[in-house]
Amino acid sequence: MNSVRQVFLFLLLLFTGLIASAQVRLPQLIADKMVLQRDIPLTIWGWASPRERIMLEFAGRRYRTSAAADSSWQVRVPAMKAGGPYTLEIHGSNHLVVNDILIGDVWFCSGQSNMVIPMERVKEKYPDDIAGADFPQIRNFFVPTAADVTARHEDLPHSTWQEANPATVLAFGAATYFFARQLYQKYHVPIGIINSSVGGTPIQAWISAAGFSGMSAYLEQIGNLPEENNLAMALRRNVSDDHSKAHPDQGLAGVVKWYSPDYAPVGWHPFWLPGYWADQGVKGLNGVVWFRKKIEVPASMAGKPAKLFVGRIIDADETYLNGVKVGNITYQYPPRRYEVPAGLLKEGENLLVVRVTNTSGKGGFVPDKRYELTDGVTHIDIRGDWQYKVGQVFPPRNMSGGTPPFSAQNEPTGLYNTMVAPAVHYGIKGFLWYQGEANTGNPREYRKLLPALIADWRSDWKEGNLPFLYVQLPNYMEVQYSPSESQWAELREGQLVALSVPNTAMAVTIDVGEWNDVHPLDKKDVGDRLALAAEQLAYGDSSVVASGPIYQSARVDGDKIILSFTAIGSGMMVKGGGELQQFAIAGADKKFVWAGARIDGDHVIVSSPDVPEPLYVRYAWADNPEGANLYNKEGLPASPFRTDQDK
Repeated sequence: MNSVRQVFLFLLLLFTGLIASAQVRLPQLIADKMVLQRDIPLTIWGWASPRERIMLEFAGRRYRTSAAADSSWQVRVPAMKAGGPYTLEIHGSNHLVVNDILIGDVWFCSGQSNMVIPMERVKEKYPDDIAGADFPQIRNFFVPTAADVTARHEDLPHSTWQEANPATVLAFGAATYFFARQLYQKYHVPIGIINSSVGGTPIQAWISAAGFSGMSAYLEQIGNLPEENNLAMALRRNVSDDHSKAHPDQGLAGVVKWYSPDYAPVGWHPFWLPGYWADQGVKGLNGVVWFRKKIEVPASMAGKPAKLFVGRIIDADETYLNGVKVGNITYQYPPRRYEVPAGLLKEGENLLVVRVTNTSGKGGFVPDKRYELTDGVTHIDIRGDWQYKVGQVFPPRNMSGGTPPFSAQNEPTGLYNTMVAPAVHYGIKGFLWYQGEANTGNPREYRKLLPALIADWRSDWKEGNLPFLYVQLPNYMEVQYSPSESQWAELREGQLVALSVPNTAMAVTIDVGEWNDVHPLDKKDVGDRLALAAEQLAYGDSSVVASGPIYQSARVDGDKIILSFTAIGSGMMVKGGGELQQFAIAGADKKFVWAGARIDGDHVIVSSPDVPEPLYVRYAWADNPEGANLYNKEGLPASPFRTDQDK
């Protein structure tokens, strides 16, 4: 009897498995609340059992097809006008219903962390924009990170479409939200955003193998990438630094922890916050450093909930108030904004303790950030005199003879295979690209890679020369007060040169960056400028001035050089008045000096008494070209450029 029962259970499981494998399945993008691209034929696709018959009902029409031998199927839907909501029903061995579908404009948005940064990160900067984010026809699909160099994936990682409201918008990419909002408010057409971005990733990870045609070095690199059988072995070789061999953190080793109000500090040293410990007496240390400060809290704040801002910290932190942990972040980039619960603050003396862990570079507190404790009414500045003590020293890294760790998301094709290729059947209006920081070490190569990516994606989407809008690198790092070379400027030049690719546009952002943060918070200007570019390029609005002045040509006239520009709009101007800045001039020796410059109608005339026979001009040629002030009267900045560029 038992054997009969076992056979029955086996057949039941087998039958159940066959039924499950026969289920009609849709890709992640075809789901509730999706936005489909208007005015173009659309593809609805999915998978089922080989040769399974499938019927679709959509917008009053029926479509029939059968799955191919490889289980894939697709249906072509005629172009539709903007509107909705619609319902899509799929009938096969199972019945699927996709609800609340809108027809509008869809933008595929990609890049690295500045494209990812959500509205939550900038909520203190844009509280009214978040509170007013009631736009149910703006919808966002965020693609979770996945990387694979071994094969193209058939589908994206699991995600959902979200409509914009004050709660959900916090997860929208900030630049893409402002972009979508400006377009929606002007055209009143549903806007769909597919945000497929990964922080810190290079452009080559987003290009397909076919996209590297003619680039022998990358093709060789792709050929040497680990195959599937060897990938696990490559990953196992990625052994992170082992700090367990170091002495334990003394701040946590004792009976009384260093964050406790009961701890009596002995042997602590003075520290001025914000700042880096390498600049204040602790050189070359990777490890754990503790910081403490006593602050006076007025009676009006005692017992109330509050918010603690601890700027930005390199790298990880655990932050304590009166012995209670109020927050921690494990890496350097996010701002520290910690909620202080009601009842924790007391009148009079309160103890702040921050435990900082750093594994490379200069550890500490980034200057020019927000450092305060506030209940919204009273603001207590926590900058100034603190104390510090080293809790743990990590052993030096072994940097000789090692193989760099393998990371698929940093390798050619690694992100294309997983986060781009599965989306190429989904009809779109165009592309947004916000990336470049990870490639500043080799800016000359970027000049080839950006056009290659544009051509690659357009080829795969098979919708012609789709509009491609991208963000030029912002100002970043320390100000250089003399004319100098700059890899960031070189990469901006590569982005500028890419405007020669048809149907492209660039948002200049050298006035919205932050010297001390590779993730500047001003994402509204970025999104708004991308939207202007879309209005002109994708929506054909010729009345829109979408860019600041773009260098066109130079002519030597005696002891001066006369520059011509496009995109001057209603005329060029000096933002803020005064003299033009950030112009440098050189003769045949290419020794650049600051120059005088003035606007003369549609031209800029540059000269210097130190260079009587000038040949070359540079503008805003620096990592952080502070003071660059050539704009058009529409308020858009000129792109940096040089007339001596390498071919």
